[in-house]
Amino acid sequence: MKEMKEKNWVKELLPYIIILIIVILIRSFIVTPVRVSGESMFDTLDGGEIMILNKLGNIKRYSMVVANIVIDDKQDDTIIKRVYGLPNEKIKCEKGIIYINDKKIEDFYAYGTTFDFEEVKLGEDEYFLLGDNRMVSLDSRYVGPVHKKDIEGTTSFVIFPFNKFGKVN
Repeated sequence: MKEMKEKNWVKELLPYIIILIIVILIRSFIVTPVRVSGESMFDTLDGGEIMILNKLGNIKRYSMVVANIVIDDKQDDTIIKRVYGLPNEKIKCEKGIIYINDKKIEDFYAYGTTFDFEEVKLGEDEYFLLGDNRMVSLDSRYVGPVHKKDIEGTTSFVIFPFNKFGKVN
């Protein structure tokens, strides 16, 4: 009789254990929520918004990514920025115009003036990230290129607040 109760107890708990394991695996390796902090992506994103981070997403030019950076060799920070420079490209800004491999690009997402920066040659696993709000953004202009291993994933879907629910570019 005691064995039957123990087996029933295990049978009842097993579905919950499986669900818990699946949720942990999904959050660890596929998608997880991420909170926007600050105004560096204004006017696309606002501080406090919650988005879905896709850990399996392809990184393309203009993708929004979540990356880990080091500030002054001591402070780690997590940022949400937009990808401009891709591996093995050259990127620079002259007179407020961004050039990639010496070709002018359309900068659809810039809010404010983009200050000039010297040409940067990216390595085979490096990305150049810029915030949309160029006047306040701490991005690759200041911290340098970001390695692929430091990019947690892509994001483009707001889940909170509900009045902004949906895909953003």
